[in-house]
Amino acid sequence: MKTIWLTVGAFILSIALTGCSFNQDEGDYDVVVYGGEPEGVAAAVAAARSGANTLLIAERDGLGGLMTYGMLNYLDVAHDKDGNPANTGIFKEWHKMVGNKPSFDVVEGKEAFHTLVENEENITLMTEAQVKSVEKEGKKLTGITVAHDGEDVTIQGRTFIDSTQDADLAVLADVPYTLGREDTGLMDTKMAVTLMIHVDNVDWEGIKRAVEEETFGPAQILKNAAWGFSELHTAYTPVEENTRLRGLNIALQNDGSVYINALQIFGVDGLNEEDKQAAIEKGIRETDAIVAYLQENFPGFEDAEVASYPDELYVRETRHIQAEYQLNIMDVCENNDQWDSIGFGGYPVDVQATSVNDWGIVVCNPVQYAVPFRSLVPLEVDGLLVASRSSGYTSLAAGSARVIPIGMTAGQAAGIAATRMEDSERTLREVANDESWVATLQAMLVEQGVNLYPFDLPHMYEGEWFYEGIQTVMRYGMIKGGYQNDIGADDPMTSGEFHGTLKELLRRTNPENPPVYPNVTATDGNVTRNEAASVVLALNGLNESGTPWETARTEGLISEVLFSKVTENRELAKKEVYALMGEVIRRAEERQSHSDTEG
Repeated sequence: MKTIWLTVGAFILSIALTGCSFNQDEGDYDVVVYGGEPEGVAAAVAAARSGANTLLIAERDGLGGLMTYGMLNYLDVAHDKDGNPANTGIFKEWHKMVGNKPSFDVVEGKEAFHTLVENEENITLMTEAQVKSVEKEGKKLTGITVAHDGEDVTIQGRTFIDSTQDADLAVLADVPYTLGREDTGLMDTKMAVTLMIHVDNVDWEGIKRAVEEETFGPAQILKNAAWGFSELHTAYTPVEENTRLRGLNIALQNDGSVYINALQIFGVDGLNEEDKQAAIEKGIRETDAIVAYLQENFPGFEDAEVASYPDELYVRETRHIQAEYQLNIMDVCENNDQWDSIGFGGYPVDVQATSVNDWGIVVCNPVQYAVPFRSLVPLEVDGLLVASRSSGYTSLAAGSARVIPIGMTAGQAAGIAATRMEDSERTLREVANDESWVATLQAMLVEQGVNLYPFDLPHMYEGEWFYEGIQTVMRYGMIKGGYQNDIGADDPMTSGEFHGTLKELLRRTNPENPPVYPNVTATDGNVTRNEAASVVLALNGLNESGTPWETARTEGLISEVLFSKVTENRELAKKEVYALMGEVIRRAEERQSHSDTEG
């Protein structure tokens, strides 16, 4: 590895070590990776090992990003259909360096990232640098200007990789994106952010007692990790507004201290620096109160004290860049393979809470799904790949795909792909749709240790007559299958839940001008066939002629399949409700699409 710094002059760089092909006049690299996050390290290492003269630019003074500065040291590791680690390659290499456990020591983690980079002769590392502007030739990104050590430095690259948490480089280059969950019709909705809690003087044997005695509910413990304790949700009362303590994820460090992932802070704009700083200050005050509570009530924390406060929040979601292919929630829940797969995901779709009145949902728990290379190729800008939590995933799919092991797999694929563009006359967009080119990329990934193979797996409710309805409603995040992938298909739905769900679904199809929902009052019982049909008729401005169910069928508002399944006025099962809602929502989407076209 080479390190670089500025000498006199805004555009002249000096090289700390010899043997670098860096051109001092142009700052020309084969591959430029922006972002010292784990994904960026994986991308740079993969590119360097593939022979590319690589520049890795880190915004901070070291590597590891969220994992080492935000102290997020609890890993969301998934397994494939055969029980093997879903994410291998460079992630596996790093994971082995830090102990191959569910959690890791933060100091060791940072050192391991640096070791990976330092071992590669083809990598030049620039730290404490921020991209200020970009250069483009037409739609192709050709250069960037970074602020570094008080000067502006211009760097040219053949291919760029954005591995920042928020896709900052991609946004500067004018890549389109969505924010938060607006792709599901939820505008200005933000998942909770977290400030990690760092505590010293904790007795691990005491925590074992808390697990054995279920002091705060069921929990599990390993040599250096413990999790569960969900009754803390209600046992602890926050002192700060818009905060909540959930069950603890506790990671033991080499120095005997622990990091805890549990504090949720709501209403924070992850793209607003003032908002984030205010959240950190709020989190610090709440941390002090939490530690005081644990001292009095949690075995093992009797002598605990705050060891430090992180400098950075764990922000789960901001931007979702628009890519050649948007990995969607059904790809995840249906365990779909992709012809251009570059790695696997398998972590549950964990959509975190957005307010103190919301507990979040697990949409589904996939066995295994493929992440396509096209999801790393952004729309409208050439010469750029995005490998981070902000890659081309819909907001719901990102509930699974945002985890760091998947991100490092994506980074490795981006690094290899970028290297292959060195002498190519084609764009990344063109090669991303070339099956032969992608097949060679996949072979190179396997050669570098990535777990990758074709597969075909069944999924929940596959082939069921009501599945199309589930698909439609699930796209809006209004169905939760949980860890068991069970929506309770044969269970009834209350009248109140029916009206609340359908009204919200309709609002999400057109949040700026939602359809007017009929002025009806929910009953105290479960929703019935005719009650549901009356609402469907009212939504379409129709009066009942005969029974509501028959009228809805005559008007083409209920499919023959659904009509034949419910031959009497009885309580509807959820599978029937979702089938009906799917038909209502598809018609609403068609009207909205027609309106947009006319507009």
